[in-house]
Amino acid sequence: MHAICAISTAYGFGGIAVIRVSGEGSIAIVDGLFRGRVTLAEAKGGTVHFGRIERNGEVLDEVLCSVFRAPHSFTGEETVEIACHGSLYIQQELLRWLIDAGCKAAEPGEFTRRAFLNGKMDLTQAEAVADLIAAQSKAEKDLALSQLRGSVSTELAALRERLLHFTSLVELELDFADHEELEFADRTELQTLADEIEHKLAALLDSFRTGNAIRNGISVAIIGAPNVGKSTLLNALLGEQRAIVSDIQGTTRDTIEDTLVIDGILFRLIDTAGIRETNDTLESMGMERSRRAAQNAQIVLLISDGTGTKNEDITVNGTLIHVLNKADIGAAGEGIPISAKNGEIEALKRELVRVAKELMPTSAVMLSNVRHYEAISRAHEAILRVQQGLQDNLSGELLSMDLQDCLAALGEVTGQITNAEVLANIFSKFCIGK
Repeated sequence: MHAICAISTAYGFGGIAVIRVSGEGSIAIVDGLFRGRVTLAEAKGGTVHFGRIERNGEVLDEVLCSVFRAPHSFTGEETVEIACHGSLYIQQELLRWLIDAGCKAAEPGEFTRRAFLNGKMDLTQAEAVADLIAAQSKAEKDLALSQLRGSVSTELAALRERLLHFTSLVELELDFADHEELEFADRTELQTLADEIEHKLAALLDSFRTGNAIRNGISVAIIGAPNVGKSTLLNALLGEQRAIVSDIQGTTRDTIEDTLVIDGILFRLIDTAGIRETNDTLESMGMERSRRAAQNAQIVLLISDGTGTKNEDITVNGTLIHVLNKADIGAAGEGIPISAKNGEIEALKRELVRVAKELMPTSAVMLSNVRHYEAISRAHEAILRVQQGLQDNLSGELLSMDLQDCLAALGEVTGQITNAEVLANIFSKFCIGK
């Protein structure tokens, strides 16, 4: 593939910037601009060389060039990474010089796409690269790193290989359809395998709720009657005045969302309108959203302030935590005592972390990508049809169709079966330079 180049560090000026060049002729292109003690053409792979970037007698910068020879690089191609000073002018000029020398500007995710096409990683691992770059918390980083190391790929590859073996045997029977007495695929063994695969796919689907929460934040709805301190608590947790605080009931008319990292876990906080009886149409709409937030949240903080104000009935499907606000002025009642106004909320933070860790399964294999979830859902539906077909003693031809559907869906996850449109959509979401 032709040589491509891009800035791989974040946009802006800094101490250094890294420009990556990869593809056929990359080393020769950079070598044409590099002046060091040795030429890059002579350099061994995995070595770093100090020198100058120079053209027509003009010195642009002093740089370090890291040389990677195929297939021992991120992309699997020959690659040079140029560490230059972080001036925006130097970065842009170096890119221009490289393009003048024969490089093309890289498209979003093109380096990772080449790594996938060259067999350096499968599609789940390629997507994990983008997740790792975007990670906002330790939990999200750990999940992306696990997927980058192949946790999902390894699990699906093992299932697919065993299923492929049986599918081949079933199709072999179809080749000998004139000999009905021949049975290459033992139906009892296939039933056992189908049951095992169904169980594992169901577990993966169940993991998506938690994996998605780790990626986007565990949802925490702050619920309670008006003026119990919900918005004050949101501001205290975030350390900024995110929500308007007022003694006037009904100030919060809509939900307010923001994110917070505590002990490496990303939480998505949802401040809601106070729930009470009212004839105000707008306030009623806000309270309806509050009830929906309580139903959908994984954690619900039910706030009271010891005044005896009745919390209206709400439906909670997640974990309910009772919180007693205004403990600094002697509020008494049920719940974790806090003073949102004074920022005394450490006990509540510890409880949020404890509950969040209970919500997270210990399994290293977890889905967090909607594309994976959709494909594995189709694989699960197909294996359910196989199970039913075995029970109904369906012909091998019909079983084979459902087995092929399952194999195809699993192959879509890892990229064994894909198309250019899917790849273009996936890698278009990457940053340029990765």
